[in-house]
Amino acid sequence: MAKKQFKAESKRLLDLMVNSIYTHHEIFLREIVSNASDACDKLCYKALTDESVGLDRKDFFIELKTDKDARLLTVSDNGIGMDREDLENNLGVIASSGSFQFKQELGDDAKDTDVIGQFGVGFYSAFMVADHITVVTKKYGCDTAYMWQSAGADGYTITECEKDGVGTDVILHLRPDTDAEKFSEYLEGWHIQELIRKYSDYIRFPIRMEVSKTRRKEGSPDDKPEYETYTEVETLNSMVPIWQRPKSKVTKEEYDKFYRDKFNDYADPQRVLRVSAEGAVTYTALLFVPSQQPFNYYSRDFEAGLQLYSSGVLIMDKCADLLPEHFRFVRGVVDSPDLSLNISRELLQHDRQLKVIAANLDKKIRADLAKMMKDEPEEYAKFWKNFGRQIKYGVVSDFGAHKQDLQDLLLFYSSTEKKPVSLADYISRMKEGQEVIYYAAGESVESIDRLPQLEALKDAGTEILYFTEDVDEFAAQTLTAYQEKKFQSALSGDAAPAESKDGETEKLEDGDHKAALDFVKETLGERVKEVRASKILKSHPVCLTAGPGLSFEMEKYFAAVQPEQKLKADRILELNTSHPVFAALEQAVSADPERAKKYAELLYDQALLIAGLPLEDPSGYTDLVCGLLV
Repeated sequence: MAKKQFKAESKRLLDLMVNSIYTHHEIFLREIVSNASDACDKLCYKALTDESVGLDRKDFFIELKTDKDARLLTVSDNGIGMDREDLENNLGVIASSGSFQFKQELGDDAKDTDVIGQFGVGFYSAFMVADHITVVTKKYGCDTAYMWQSAGADGYTITECEKDGVGTDVILHLRPDTDAEKFSEYLEGWHIQELIRKYSDYIRFPIRMEVSKTRRKEGSPDDKPEYETYTEVETLNSMVPIWQRPKSKVTKEEYDKFYRDKFNDYADPQRVLRVSAEGAVTYTALLFVPSQQPFNYYSRDFEAGLQLYSSGVLIMDKCADLLPEHFRFVRGVVDSPDLSLNISRELLQHDRQLKVIAANLDKKIRADLAKMMKDEPEEYAKFWKNFGRQIKYGVVSDFGAHKQDLQDLLLFYSSTEKKPVSLADYISRMKEGQEVIYYAAGESVESIDRLPQLEALKDAGTEILYFTEDVDEFAAQTLTAYQEKKFQSALSGDAAPAESKDGETEKLEDGDHKAALDFVKETLGERVKEVRASKILKSHPVCLTAGPGLSFEMEKYFAAVQPEQKLKADRILELNTSHPVFAALEQAVSADPERAKKYAELLYDQALLIAGLPLEDPSGYTDLVCGLLV
């Protein structure tokens, strides 16, 4: 029979596919197996209304065979098969999909089938690894079998042939190996098993192959055991994914094992969440919160995303678009038959369906974490230790777009409770007359707890939140308030206890110490924006506070990540006018101005040290201290 030519458009598409559309050559096996599954599904559906088919779902299968000497890989099924017209329509015209047409014919009943193919180009992905393809097929209800053969863009032939039973055999003659690609790997049993488990593990029909195994020979001595190799037909796929089994039929041990095996974690997950939805978009999701932080979690090497399946066939190993950035630690799978895939199935169209799934998963994860916080606070504390920083980043990211959704999940260390607490818990314990949420930022809980600026608030029993991570102050500034209570730094000059502010203010504004304060400002010059009598110091002589906007901890952060910008917070030197040191300063101002200048320099350097800021001249500071000791 004369060779038939592909249409010109099909030739160009075939060349594009082999060279461009598919990123990984190994995808071809997924496509051929998916087509075989579709063929089984079609005949299985027909069997529901046609008793003469004589087959139940359990009778259908897909079989793989290899012939290393002949370089042949065969994928066979006992599905619906094809006649000459089907071969012309489905294999003679690239991008014509019999599966897509079948789903259209079913109409509303299509949701009850598991047909995978949509675009009709998957079959031709085999030309990435094969230089010649033979299809031997016999359609159910027909007496004649046909053979379709092609070596690629040059065209194809269709001839009658013999075949026992209905179904299709796709026979691939693999290309010769090159330095860049070892096509003979696709003839190795171990590699085929690996690809089936990766891409087609949840195909609903058994995928069988004869595999080589080793066993001990009967009667061989214990001290010198002998082994022999034998072959055995084995089902390579598990067929029913764990997320499609009823919840009541899956044990915790099974979830844990699935998670460890699927995501290469030696520890069980802390949380398991199953989500199912039907309607505008139908999907099933099985999500896990790890019980430990991955070693590379906050590095560029960490890849976030969920495994995405379409009717049990792996489409993407890490689909980042299914998770918001603040929940990037979640692992799991999403399976949906409704996704709009592109022709290679490797990329998703960014459409409404994907956005709907992502938005719903975001809500479900948030609700589950909120439930854990309420019902299992100790478990939530463990989660927070691992991934709390990520939630804080979520508050700050996208200009605070997610802050309302995430604010109730936040925890910060409490000065009174001695543990991380929620903002709602803090609000519930606020003292009468307290109008703000007090916080203090520093390198650690211990270093913050020693800050002299906090003494008055702590003595008054006021609860303070300790911010120990670089993102904390940014999160507070992004929130601005919680339940109408604004955030205020306890390290600012206005952070005096509510019940003592009025009297203290009257005492400090009487102007008695103006001369000494002006002297210190003149001595320090532009190094400080202001020198003032402190409202917040109690038993300590001096401290630095920052002006509005940039805090000292923010200054340190930007100095580490953007040193070229040289951003600096305003420095306000606060002096405790009730301290003996200030009395000594005042006396020196009038009696010994040169010594008073040394006192001013010393107090400023001490304030820098308390704030954790670098000394401008460490050697000069040492000389100054030594000079005042003699």
